Amino acid sequence: MNLLSIGASYRTADVAVLERLSIPEAEVPEILQKLVAQPYVSEAVVVSTCNRVEVYAAVSGFHGGLGDICNVLSQHSGIPANELAGHLYVHYGEAAVQHSFRVSSGLDSMVVGEAQILGQLRDAYHSATESDSAGRLLHELMQQTLRVGKRAHAETGIDKAGQSVVTAALEVAAEHLGGPLAGRPALVIGAGAMGSLSVATLTRTGVGPLRITNRSADRADRLAEAYGAVAVPFEQLVDQLSEVDIVVSATASTSPVLTRPLLATALTARTGGTPLVVLDLAVPRDVAPDAADLPGLAVVDIDRLAASRRAAPAAAETAAVEQIVTGEVDNFLSWMRGAEIAPTVAALRTRAEETVSAEMRKLLSRRPEFTEEQRADVSRTLHRVVQQILHQPTVRVRQLAAEPGGDQYAALLRELFDLDVPMATHADAVPEIGGRA
Repeated sequence: MNLLSIGASYRTADVAVLERLSIPEAEVPEILQKLVAQPYVSEAVVVSTCNRVEVYAAVSGFHGGLGDICNVLSQHSGIPANELAGHLYVHYGEAAVQHSFRVSSGLDSMVVGEAQILGQLRDAYHSATESDSAGRLLHELMQQTLRVGKRAHAETGIDKAGQSVVTAALEVAAEHLGGPLAGRPALVIGAGAMGSLSVATLTRTGVGPLRITNRSADRADRLAEAYGAVAVPFEQLVDQLSEVDIVVSATASTSPVLTRPLLATALTARTGGTPLVVLDLAVPRDVAPDAADLPGLAVVDIDRLAASRRAAPAAAETAAVEQIVTGEVDNFLSWMRGAEIAPTVAALRTRAEETVSAEMRKLLSRRPEFTEEQRADVSRTLHRVVQQILHQPTVRVRQLAAEPGGDQYAALLRELFDLDVPMATHADAVPEIGGRA
């Protein structure tokens, strides 16, 4: 088994493509089951955020795994596989490990250094565990990915310049409004993870009054109470839009929440000449594409943020995180090579024990006069001799297997001793979520 990572992000696809690829939280278990049902895929984790959709998988072959995953993504998105391929990046083996660690460290984020991706990766790992689609390889990868991300943020200043996508979006909003956002009325649409982050960031910025609306009023009430904001009915959306300067929309709706007619009505009711700045942080988009040209409206979406690439941290901080990632990738590859040899060593020891037991049976059939004590002595001696003979070679082969190029040793042992080593499945070695993360 080897690791394969396939995905699309703001680097390779625009919002229109990411919208179609986006996997709603409720559909993730179904996609995971479709992935592990493919011939070449034994384990899978799916990450779907506002600016990336990725699949991490354990596959038995590169080309087969690539085809299987692309077919599932194509069927889900409705984008033909040949068209979809132009928007995908592919990482295999060592490159997949490195990509995973760079993502968790914030190096691959639109706003370099943002820490929100850690929570999103944790949620993706939890979903895979709940769906039983993560096995030994992906459990280890995801636990180490989360740990590396935490280490990067704890040991460097990577997150000082770019806290989150919300922060970057608010910087653009300030430009449209011609000054600081403190004291300006704002509305957050959506009370999920991104909505909660938006409320927290807006509160720190000092906007006010701050209002929150959500189709589920209970969630809006709880979020508003936690931050001293005001929850407003979703049915009053037009009225609220006419009274605020800043809107952050981050719902999980599959169709636009802010349509052209709705926005046009709200803009007509506005007074004072201040533009309405809408930060559309949802994928799929909350603002209908045909509404962007309405007079008095400024829409800032994921595409706009990707083009600006704001708040890049200092080169020294980036280099420090890259160094951490490089060292951790080497450690993980050593673990992978060691994990590859372990079943083969276990099979060799089992073969030796079976041989000793078979020879003991033959001996005892020829020497029925042996007492129970004599039989036990002979058995212990034979087992001890075999263990002593195997000890040094198995210790040494584990050491060699952990070095670069060490994957050949498992194959050599299987060939030399004609060992039948069963392939590990995703049901093997399932640790608790969080493990060493």
